[in-house]
Amino acid sequence: MRDGTGRLRRTGDGRRPWRRVLLVALALVALQLGSLVAPAYACGCGAMVPQSGRQLSVRQETSAVRWDGHHEQIVMRLTVDGNAPQAAWIMPVPSRATVKLGDRQLFDELERLSAPVHRTRTYFWPRSGDWPLARDRSVGDGAPRPAAKPPVEVVGRERLGPFDVARLTASDPTALRDWLSRNGFQLPPALSTELRPYVDQKWEYVAIRLAPDRPGRALGGPLDPLSLSFASDRLIYPMRLSRLAKTPQTLDLYVLADHRMETASTIGGDRPETLFAGDVEHPSGPLAELTGGTGPVYLTALTQFFTRPSRITGDHELTRAADDTGFQRTWYTDELMTVGGAPLWLVTVGGALAVLLAGALGTVLAVRGRRRRRGDAQLPEPVSHSRPA
Repeated sequence: MRDGTGRLRRTGDGRRPWRRVLLVALALVALQLGSLVAPAYACGCGAMVPQSGRQLSVRQETSAVRWDGHHEQIVMRLTVDGNAPQAAWIMPVPSRATVKLGDRQLFDELERLSAPVHRTRTYFWPRSGDWPLARDRSVGDGAPRPAAKPPVEVVGRERLGPFDVARLTASDPTALRDWLSRNGFQLPPALSTELRPYVDQKWEYVAIRLAPDRPGRALGGPLDPLSLSFASDRLIYPMRLSRLAKTPQTLDLYVLADHRMETASTIGGDRPETLFAGDVEHPSGPLAELTGGTGPVYLTALTQFFTRPSRITGDHELTRAADDTGFQRTWYTDELMTVGGAPLWLVTVGGALAVLLAGALGTVLAVRGRRRRRGDAQLPEPVSHSRPA
């Protein structure tokens, strides 16, 4: 505020007006940041919920699915960040599931099998970065349960490494949420709405309390893989609970079956991209354990991005593709064609110029020779004069 002389004076509380404006702006920024660090209630498969007042995000999630037409096994690997010392993860399954720890090396082997191949392409004419174009260039590029049963039934509970695993059935999603809350799993109320379709279809759940190896530490980094096995006559990958996610989601999925597989629909995400498709003739190690032997199995690697998870319409169902055509990504390195260490274009152009110059020189010499011969032919015969005797 300015006084009668036009000078800026202090307000009644002793602060300049610009300081008050700055404080309001900082408060608005803090409010926005607070909304950005809200807990993520879902990951690519299942629901992930940290303790109240804590944050936890799934930085990366990769799953391998084995299906033989009657039985399905899902091995999941989560990498998380945040300040929550504990979190809950809920996974719906269509039938009674068995749970065990997975093998970390499984995903290393799958990544190796589906990795792009590297090939070299050659080109003739120079590009940016090649002489004489001197610029720097980087190369590469149903019905509820009978009333006689309780709304929530614990069908198994075990400790697997750092995980406390409870296998449940439920006929009431609200009762399921309440039971989980009494046992240390704090879930948002909206989850009961998303669980209703699974209850109607008489699905079961695997509820897991995630905790670090040492008490007092926050969850962080890669967690031990978990393996879930259950009977299923369809290849289903549960995704409905991911509708609760507040940030974009990426699904990386390795599918091991008798044939090439594809998703029946996009379920509200981008069109899935195939990263690899082909036979694995001799699986070994953890991959052989997952596939049940050393015989050939068809591997399909898919990735899908969900820009707005709230648009997810249901679970992924994967079906056999029209054919078993193989596919593998290829990364190319472009190289300028050379001969004897010299650019082929330069040798070719130089040789062509040399031929042209030689031809032109030969023509000039031939013309000159013809002109010389023609000039000699036109000279008069010498006349000799003899003196009379």
